[in-house]
Amino acid sequence: MSFAASVLTLYPEMFPGALGLSLAGRALEAGTWSLEAIQIRDFATDRHRTVDDTPAGGGAGMVMRADVLAKAIDHASPPGDERPRLLMSPRGKPLTQARVRELAAGPGVVILCGRFEGVDQRVIDARGLEEVSVGDFILSGGEPAALVLLDAVVRLLPGVMGNAVSGEEESFENGLLEHPHYTRPQEFEGRPIPDVLISGNHKKIAEWRRAEAEELTRERRPDLLGAPPQPLVK
Repeated sequence: MSFAASVLTLYPEMFPGALGLSLAGRALEAGTWSLEAIQIRDFATDRHRTVDDTPAGGGAGMVMRADVLAKAIDHASPPGDERPRLLMSPRGKPLTQARVRELAAGPGVVILCGRFEGVDQRVIDARGLEEVSVGDFILSGGEPAALVLLDAVVRLLPGVMGNAVSGEEESFENGLLEHPHYTRPQEFEGRPIPDVLISGNHKKIAEWRRAEAEELTRERRPDLLGAPPQPLVK
């Protein structure tokens, strides 16, 4: 059974977007995963297809309505659907490689893309939405974040990457940032490839890569060194 993604959005034309190209695009064409972009406005009940209203208690902006979103979610994820329901939100839990692996090992995802000032809390609670953040910054809507999440997940699906080992040596897989990479030409603007990488000594190469990864992590993400390596989902 292929990985099935359903995205609830006010801008279905944004999908598949970049996911229709490269590895994800080829996997989509091959049926390794499927993508359904659902227009939230189709579940509005008035002639203007209204999906938002003013915030209770006052304040700037608009809030997406619980009743409209509930109908859209119920359509995309009827009873018996075991896919997790995600809401892309800057206040959500940070997306990690460990969570990406968990999602890739499952049947798929249902993703709600928020807009305006946010989503009525009642539908988040009533439909068990898991709020997920892709970073400590604000986007114009949840669609770009959904594309990021799906790209991270799809590349881990069986057969998508040509060399599965590449996914095991990347940043965050072992609690470290990834080591530097080099390729031909052997010298570029006076900068040679480190001798150890062309020595043929695989033990020394592995040691060098580990040391470089540790040094980069200390410099750029020291917070990672205080946490245990993230477990891989079998």
